[in-house]
Amino acid sequence: MKLFANFCLLFILGAFASHAQLISIKGKITSNGKPLPFVNVYLKNTKIGTSSNENGFFELQNIENGIYTIVASSVGFKSKSAKINVKDSSTIIQNFDLNENNDLDEIVVSGTLRPVSKSNSPVPVEVYSKTFFKKNPTPSIFESLQNVNGVRPQLNCNVCNTGDIHINGLEGPYTFVLIDGMPIVSGLSTVYGLTGIPQALIERVEVVKGPASTLYGSEAVGGIINIITKKTTNAPVVSTDVLGSSWGEINTDIGVKYNISKKTMGLLGINYFNYQNRIDNNNDGFTDLTLQNRISIFNKINIERESKKLFTIAGRFVYEDRWGGELDWEKEFRGTDVKYGESIYTNRWETFGTYQLPTSEDISFQFSANGHYQNSFYGTDSYNAEQLIGFGQFIYNKKIAKKHDFLFGLAYRYTYYEDNTFATLENDGITNKPSVTHLPGAFIQDEITLNSQNKLLLGARWDYNSLHGNIVSPRINYKWNSKDNANIFRASIGNGFRVANVFTEDHAALTGAREVEFDGELNPETSWNANVNFVKKINTNNVFITLDASAFYTYFDNRILPDYETDPNKIIYANLEGHSVSKGVSLNTDFTFTNGLTINAGATLMDVSITENNIIKRQLLTESFSGVWSISYRFNNNYTFDYTGNVYGPMRLPLLGENDTRDSNSPWFSIQNIQLTKKFSSNWETYGGIKNLLNFTPAANSINNARNPFDKGIDTEQNPELAFDPSYVYASNQGIRLFLGVRYTLF
Repeated sequence: MKLFANFCLLFILGAFASHAQLISIKGKITSNGKPLPFVNVYLKNTKIGTSSNENGFFELQNIENGIYTIVASSVGFKSKSAKINVKDSSTIIQNFDLNENNDLDEIVVSGTLRPVSKSNSPVPVEVYSKTFFKKNPTPSIFESLQNVNGVRPQLNCNVCNTGDIHINGLEGPYTFVLIDGMPIVSGLSTVYGLTGIPQALIERVEVVKGPASTLYGSEAVGGIINIITKKTTNAPVVSTDVLGSSWGEINTDIGVKYNISKKTMGLLGINYFNYQNRIDNNNDGFTDLTLQNRISIFNKINIERESKKLFTIAGRFVYEDRWGGELDWEKEFRGTDVKYGESIYTNRWETFGTYQLPTSEDISFQFSANGHYQNSFYGTDSYNAEQLIGFGQFIYNKKIAKKHDFLFGLAYRYTYYEDNTFATLENDGITNKPSVTHLPGAFIQDEITLNSQNKLLLGARWDYNSLHGNIVSPRINYKWNSKDNANIFRASIGNGFRVANVFTEDHAALTGAREVEFDGELNPETSWNANVNFVKKINTNNVFITLDASAFYTYFDNRILPDYETDPNKIIYANLEGHSVSKGVSLNTDFTFTNGLTINAGATLMDVSITENNIIKRQLLTESFSGVWSISYRFNNNYTFDYTGNVYGPMRLPLLGENDTRDSNSPWFSIQNIQLTKKFSSNWETYGGIKNLLNFTPAANSINNARNPFDKGIDTEQNPELAFDPSYVYASNQGIRLFLGVRYTLF
């Protein structure tokens, strides 16, 4: 009995001794000496994590002996880490003092036209960093957006593969694309302007879903995509990224930081993309992927002034030669009916910048200008166009009585457009008359801080379109957050407007055998949008979770849509005699585990309908469901594995009448990719993997009558289903392929 008692005593003492070897790490998180609550604190590559309390204190318990990296991170602050050697001891003290994140990594500007932390913005803004896009590297930002929830790059032509960006089911012309907050991609460049932006210089991409016409004017009806480039002060000295695929695609990105003088710094970026393989895996006689030769040069200069006021100016030049068509097409056949080809030469220049006035008040002048020149043939149809856009605006930011943050703006936009179509002809049908539009405007915004948990944003804009008269766009936004900022609720309602130019925005008007017809004068489109958004943050010991849910509803008057169905031989453009509605819900989720695993996933369920003559139809080429995901795991040996993908539900497709044998709806389809990255040092890394893992491509008969693209010997009036038609497109014909790349960065 005594022996048993001694054994039990030894067992209990051993258990206590074993437990005593489990150590605690305690500390306090501060910023400028003040306690910082709700900061994520965790041991890297473990399941141990917590958050600091309201007084900034934290404690990690039950830690075994070993060497760890402890990390402290919070939105709006720069993360910090420290090495800790845990030995036999009762408690280890580790304090952190975090600095505010002045490099704008967690700061957004797109929602309110001024820098604000993402969680404090009354307008919901989604932020996608350069790390997000590295998980699925692509030759252009157009393709990179395929893994953003509710955003879909839509190809508009099976032959030349040009496309635009859809947000929540609304076509590309409703999406306003900016670089550093300046309008660059619009009008003629809607179809071509998203390619050739050097990704080596992109810091992040901000996405706002819903109308933003109050701040950005025409075309910002469906939402905005703001591409933010790196600052000259924190950009690497050299950054390079070279990517190649088994299909023969070669993409090169180069970024260089340089000094012109002690107070003048510059960023030079070059993008070169080349693809020259004539691949026809679906055996329809046409190239599966458009052949391209593109170069883009970007330069950004920042001038340091004695007043510390901002002065930055940037410019970009893009040249692209792309063609698609019959496999044996040559440039000597350009514009002839010997062989069918769609050949597009594009020259484009841009300049934009910001100058803060040397005054005691916060007044800035922002400006941009661009010229776009296109020389193209679609079979025998010539389309030559020139577009010049000049834009400038003064912005005055003034805080009053601590609760009111006013923003006043005066803007002016000049648009010159000329082409060789009937869109710019006089009534006599002979004389050419370029379109010139003047668009002066003014806007006001008041961000009202009701208290620490409630904000109200009121805004209104007035524009005078020289062709269509006065246009007014109001909006109201409300934001509530819990005391710990773990719950955020936003609601908004706003108005949008857009003046359409069919030939600059819709590639279907140029390609194929259909005749284009305008039914009456096209009046500006108007829309009303309501949106609610809820963000929930959940922190546990081993995972940090963010849930971001939204519901949206947009109602259109005067919407301009291509009518493919009234007459199969025509594409008829007219203002809708009725209304159109886009409504739906979306959910984004973000799981960050302390062991190196991250999961981002999102889904959007929507219904985009058109009501005319009391008949309701689903909008063409619009999915009712889409989902995206990105799963990444970082191993201890500097390897990272990424699995990305998307899935789309069926879309209603444009057919050539009742006798068209092609499917009226697309199938469910998914594009999935895997990648493995190896980081050799802080300078070098290499990556490779497989794109389109499931090898999904559309049906081989997507290009109707591909064997007779000029409709020779066919009466398409009597037999429209036999006409050549490449507008039946919902996904790329590019199948499975390997890719390999290397990055070099010099800090």
